Amino acid sequence: MSKMNMTKMNMNQRMMKAVVLTGPTKGEDVRLSRIPIPEVKPGWVLIKVMAFGLNHSEQVLREFEIENDYIKKPIIPGIECVGEIADPSDSTLEVGQKVVALMGGMGRSFDGSYAEYALLPVHHVFPVKTSLPWVDMAAIPETYFTAWGSLFQCLRLVPSDCLLVRGATCALGYASIQLAKALGCTVMGTTHKSSRLPLLEESGCDKSILDQGSLMGKVSGVTKALELIGIKTVRDTMMSVEQGAIVCNTGVLGKVYEWNHFDPIKDIPNGVYLTGFYSNYPTGQIIQDIFSFIDSHGLKPLVGARYSLDDISKACIALDNGKVSGKIVVQVQC
Repeated sequence: MSKMNMTKMNMNQRMMKAVVLTGPTKGEDVRLSRIPIPEVKPGWVLIKVMAFGLNHSEQVLREFEIENDYIKKPIIPGIECVGEIADPSDSTLEVGQKVVALMGGMGRSFDGSYAEYALLPVHHVFPVKTSLPWVDMAAIPETYFTAWGSLFQCLRLVPSDCLLVRGATCALGYASIQLAKALGCTVMGTTHKSSRLPLLEESGCDKSILDQGSLMGKVSGVTKALELIGIKTVRDTMMSVEQGAIVCNTGVLGKVYEWNHFDPIKDIPNGVYLTGFYSNYPTGQIIQDIFSFIDSHGLKPLVGARYSLDDISKACIALDNGKVSGKIVVQVQC
């Protein structure tokens, strides 16, 4: 019997730890279950999950989105992971190959990464070359892909820009600051908590701003703005930038999801451009470009907290509380 067939047989006989959700679940109620390791099928590959990051969208899923009919139930949450190929199925990937997986329906349309193994469609599994350890790698995929797309695809960021990051003390905010500073930009960051102003300075912000609801008159010279609070403050952000500036609405930290009575003629100032980034379509080239940029600039992702899979409930509580500065990472394999 071949080594690969023996591996398949051994995995089919084994169980794995996983978070399985059937309805709205608070962080303190998240528990691990033991379920069979999924069997491979054409077009899908089995990943041995080494680590994964937690995201705001997974909190939204647990709190209320899971009640929608388009969510597969029961569901293993998790929109990203890093790990090794356990079974490449009919793909060109190889057993043991280091990979990143994210988006494309993970944790919503099909089971995601809160588990020891994940069966994922090969078109959203990307081989990467990097010297980073697993925990640092796990802080990158969705967060840095979203930051990268927002900054370079949507904002067309260049070294001469002055970038405003509104809602900067989240993992996405820190990643955006880090990338922009490495590029050579001037960066302003906001927070609504005065206690977090020093964190913005430590992260590299040239100017740290206490956000008390309006930035008009408090900032000047902003040519690009990354809006992470969302609809709640995006109009004020547009009113605060220079003529010719671009504003990218990427985040929803303000928990306002629709802009009622939006009038683009009145609500978008003359000469200001509004765009948004949707992170569901990563490519292998972009993912490798991100890792190469991080490696070449000697950047270290900001891991705000690290938990083991056995402590997944504590990790979810930390996510729900919103008090962690940086990415929350769960290490599955030690």
